Amino acid sequence: MTGTVTPSDTALPARTPTQLCIGGLWQPAADDRTFDVVDPGSGEIVCAVADASPADGRRALDAAVAAQAGFAALLPRDRQRILLRALALLDERRDDLARVLTVESGKPLAESLAELTSVAEWIQHFAEEAVRVHGSYQQNPGVDGRMIVTRAPIGPSVLITPWNFPLSQAVRKLAPAIAAGCTAVVKPAKETPLAVLAFVAILLDAGLPAGVVNVVTTSESNAVMEPLIRSGLARKLSFTGSTSVGVKLLEQAAQEVVNCSMELGGNAPFIVFDDADLDVAVDSLLINKMWNCGQTCTSANRIFVHSTLVDEFESRVLTRVTALVQGHGLDPAVTLGPLVNEKQVSHVQAMVDDAVARGARLVTGGHRIDRPGTFYPPTILRDIPSTAELMREEVFGPVIALIPFDDEADVIARANDTYYGLVSYVFTEDLRRAVRVSEALESGNVGLNRGTVAYAAAPFGGTKKSGLGREGSTEGIEEFLETKFVALQL
Repeated sequence: MTGTVTPSDTALPARTPTQLCIGGLWQPAADDRTFDVVDPGSGEIVCAVADASPADGRRALDAAVAAQAGFAALLPRDRQRILLRALALLDERRDDLARVLTVESGKPLAESLAELTSVAEWIQHFAEEAVRVHGSYQQNPGVDGRMIVTRAPIGPSVLITPWNFPLSQAVRKLAPAIAAGCTAVVKPAKETPLAVLAFVAILLDAGLPAGVVNVVTTSESNAVMEPLIRSGLARKLSFTGSTSVGVKLLEQAAQEVVNCSMELGGNAPFIVFDDADLDVAVDSLLINKMWNCGQTCTSANRIFVHSTLVDEFESRVLTRVTALVQGHGLDPAVTLGPLVNEKQVSHVQAMVDDAVARGARLVTGGHRIDRPGTFYPPTILRDIPSTAELMREEVFGPVIALIPFDDEADVIARANDTYYGLVSYVFTEDLRRAVRVSEALESGNVGLNRGTVAYAAAPFGGTKKSGLGREGSTEGIEEFLETKFVALQL
């Protein structure tokens, strides 16, 4: 642990918005309601943010609906230019945005800067995709006439984003929506609304027409968003978050048959075979598992290590995690920040306690840190029984659960024994095994000898209860497009 960062050290940049953005105007919520944003690294209140009511949410959707036709008619090249201007402004305000991300989410400043690098890639990618939306024209093979296929913007979209990567997750939805010609209402998580508000200010400064992107911040997500989803005005719902919430949103969207994209929970297996490069495997695990203090949907949850390597693997990982420096993210010496709030600390502690009570061996950590903020230490558990809760649900914290195995077929079966299917990781130097196991794992993404899988140019999404649809690549913009067929008689 490092020294305390004082509240005066965590002051927000002067131009950070804290109001709703509706129809291109910054405005307070109804009755001037607000809620507090708390710095998880200190426990101090950072600022008060407008707390939208259902009426505020409806005004935001009405603004998006009113702007839809005009924005859809804008030339793709003009939408591209808006995104590229936003990209340039993002670079100019990089340091301020990184500070905002760290103060509201707790992640170390280096991780916030890395998130902004990722954000820039997503903007660049979809600026390029904006002018690459294709259709087709061909002779009808069966009757006289022609067949014309075009792609059109799907329409006003509701975008609900999580707290763990506040800006990256929002831009993964906003950039393709803008590129496709869709207007949007975005609702950031109440824990981390500030970076999204700051980015929408960038979009407006870049020339985005009023009403195209509207932001509602609220402490009552369901009360504000459910009426929008059920309104019949929204034609797209894109959500990143837990499976339980995703299921409720799908139920809400069903009545109006709203097109849905869902990036939901995970329970990622991380399999280290006996021929793996241990240096690569350990490095990959530490990057994967300690990034954002383990609070990522792609984080390895069940680490299966071949029994001939598990002792050496444990020793190396223990050496690495005990060298991490935990503290407030604005301290340049810090390499591991806090969990996002007290609820998350309680969740992680309960899962660790459950595993130990069922027979797992605690190697290090395992108890929250007694200091201001919501800190939980790097924790290693060994020999986790199959009945433990963390074998079924993602821990979303810096907990490394080591499980020995001997047989390839058995570990594949254990890895697939979950109703999640977001990401899997495989470490082996055998090409045949790499292909065989990657194809057998039931997940939308596989990291082969690497611990990261999400890139703007690659399709990202889950199978089973980990979600519907894809973000990134060409699939990302297609999520915001409808296919239209015209039968032309000559």
